[in-house]
This record gives sequence, structure tokens and C-alpha cells, in this order.
Amino acid sequence: MPAATCPAPGSLPLEPRPPLLAFPPRPLRWLFLDLNSYFASVEQQLQPELRGRPVIVAPVDADTTVAIAASVEAKRYGISTGTPVWEAKRKCRDILITPARHEKYVEFHDAIVAEIWKHIPVTQVCSIDEVACRLLDNENNMEAAVALAHRIKAGIRARIGECLTSSVGIAPNRLLAKLASDIQKPDGLIVFTADELPHRLFDLKLRDIAGIGAKMEHRLAQDGILDIRQYCERRPRDAGTSWGGVNGDRLWYMLHGVDLPEKPTQSRTIGHSHVLSPAKRGLEPTRLTARRLALKAASRLRRKGYRSRLLVLHGKFEDDKSNWRASIKLPSTQDSFVILAALDSLFPRLADAGRARTGGFRLRMVGVTLAEIEAVEGEQGSLFGALDPDDPLARETRTLALSRAMDRLNEKFGRHAVSVGPMGGGRIDRVGTKIAFGRIPEMSEFHE
Repeated sequence: MPAATCPAPGSLPLEPRPPLLAFPPRPLRWLFLDLNSYFASVEQQLQPELRGRPVIVAPVDADTTVAIAASVEAKRYGISTGTPVWEAKRKCRDILITPARHEKYVEFHDAIVAEIWKHIPVTQVCSIDEVACRLLDNENNMEAAVALAHRIKAGIRARIGECLTSSVGIAPNRLLAKLASDIQKPDGLIVFTADELPHRLFDLKLRDIAGIGAKMEHRLAQDGILDIRQYCERRPRDAGTSWGGVNGDRLWYMLHGVDLPEKPTQSRTIGHSHVLSPAKRGLEPTRLTARRLALKAASRLRRKGYRSRLLVLHGKFEDDKSNWRASIKLPSTQDSFVILAALDSLFPRLADAGRARTGGFRLRMVGVTLAEIEAVEGEQGSLFGALDPDDPLARETRTLALSRAMDRLNEKFGRHAVSVGPMGGGRIDRVGTKIAFGRIPEMSEFHE
């Protein structure tokens, strides 16, 4: 056995090297499934004449609106979600435009989730076209996980529709599994194993990581981090300082494959917006549309058991890309009539802003958001409920009861069975339920 070496006389002892950071076991824990061109694929499934052709799904048939989905074939022309319809027509003369049918997309979504459940429990539905599943101990080796992914993909095509392809990512944590699902589209399957991390990620861009947008990319660049390699080469604490905020080093650990527990989230707003058709962008159609949006938001508020303390009215004019917005404080409420009264007090400000513009009032988009929401807990009957209905103390108690009664009637007899104020006469766009990014409407919302 060799003798231990000693420093030469007069020299300083060598400092010990810092120990390498030890990671816990990092098996394959997550399977993330992302349906390809989902809305457009559903339309191609429902309309065989659209299959194999460039298709976009749009909210209305107008050049001034934008695509909310593009088929795989349309994407080859550089058309994607958010592309204006007029630009899509310029890029592809053969483009086909089909109106959105959000109720159908929810029906297909429910069927797809049910199919995935036949193969593995669904841990979280992340959006209308994304699902995350935690792999069990007998599923987290490479061979078993890949075989499971192929079974799920084949089951969706066979039992839901041949046009419904998906890209799957498998990795030690959910962030990396989602990142892997984005790499190969359409119909891809990518696996990140612990021994490949983080160097397997070095060819990707910072913006490819969920949670890194333009502002965060700029913040990291100011600290000398221009790519994923430079971020991962920092010590966890230093990388966290560059990221900022509480638990800023979470991303560093996740990029190295550590499966950290999810941070709890809570809904903070409930709202709806609507792109007005070109013929309905005047003052009165906008007012009626805003009222309808407010009623839908109030109905959702009650169904979820929340109250709101703030109402926001917002919109975009035809000649301006920026948002106009105004807000008003509410008493803690879920009453449609209180919310409508608050909206009526805000609308003159929107009207004045529109009239001051060249060409008069022309609003392209209007939205209503209920913010500062809180759960209704331990609700008890009002002490003023027995007073005369016209008594100010009793009025909100009665109107809230009326709002809830309207919810029940609309759920039983269909959308617009009963409403507050005019709903027809050619003055208002049809305001249906839409699928927002990250939020899937309940089927009951299509009856509001």
C-alpha cells in the first residue's frame, strides 16, 4: 500500500476539492402526452374531406381573426396558432378554414382521457391536449415505459380516431417529460434518462423550457447565462440567484432529473373574452356582449364556490394592438345582478375611449374578468332575507337566489333558457363557451 504523501517543507497544505453533488435515484417517473394539432385533428376526424389537407380552425369566418389551431399540413407552410387568417391565405392558397366547435373538442378530450386510464392512471390533465401520468415502479424501466407509450398512442388511434396522433415524452420528472414531448412532432416518442442529464438538453434553447419567456431569458442573459449549458454549469444556489424569487434553484435540480414535488396552485381569476365579428364592433353590440360575458363568468363563479372582489373590463380596438382596461371594486359577491351593475358603471369609460378614436367606436375584442376571488366557506343564511324585497338590505339576498335559480334553469333547459336583458335581435354575437389555454370547460358551461 503506497505511503501517504506529505506537502514539501514550507509549502501550504492542499485544500480538499469540494465533494460532487450527490443526487437521489432518478428513475423514469413521468409520461407526458401531447396531442398533435388537436383542434384541427378533431375536425379532420369529423370531416374526412379535410384529411391530408392544410386546415386552420378559426373562431369566426373573417380575415381579421386568427387561427386558434393549424393542422400538421398547414404548419408546413409556416402557419400556426395565432397566425391571422389573411396571412394564412397568403402563405397557402389551398388553406381550408373551419369554424371552432369547442363542445366537440371537450367530448374528444374526455374520450381520450378515458382511453389513457385503461393503460395508466392519469395524474394530471394539464390542458385540453396535454396529460401527465406518473409511472409506477413496474413501469419505470426503459423497455416497459416505451411499450406503454406505444400502447397508449395505438389505443387513441384505434378507439378514438385515426387522425388523433400524439407525441410522448418520458423522463424522471414532469418538466423534462413535457420538454421531451415537444422535440419530435408529430407522432413522436422521446425518452430522457438520468445518465443523459443534463447534457442531453444542451442543444435546446432556454425558451424551449416551460416557464422561460422573453423577460426571464433577458434576466438570465444579464447574469451571463445565454443557454442551458451555462445555467446547468452554475452551482444550484448561483443558478437560483440568477432565476430569482423563492426556490429559484428548483429549475436547476429539475434539469438534472430530480423529481421535486409540485407547488400548489390556486385560481385567481375567472373570466371570458370574445372576438367580435366585423359587423358587431359598434357600441351597443359590444355592451350586450360584455354583459353576456359577465353573466357567464358569474355563473362559473357560483359553480366553483367562489366570490369576487374586483371586476375588470378590457378590450382591444381595431386600430390599436395594446389592451384597454378599467376595473372597479366589488363587495365580496357571486351575484350576477351586482356584477352587471358594476359593469354598467365601467362601460361609459370604454365608450368614451372608443368615441375619441379616429373612425369612432370600433372594438375588436372585449373581455370581462372577475379577480381577487376567494372560496365561499361556512356560508349561512342572511339575516335580511325575510325583509321586504325592495329593502336595500334584502335586495342582494334575493338577487343572489334569483341568480342561482337561473343557473338551474339553464342547466336543465339549455343555454339562454333564461337570461338578464336582451340576447337576440341581431345586436349581439353568439357568445359560446371557449377552450382557453390550460382550462377545459365543464360540459355544463356549454349550457350557460
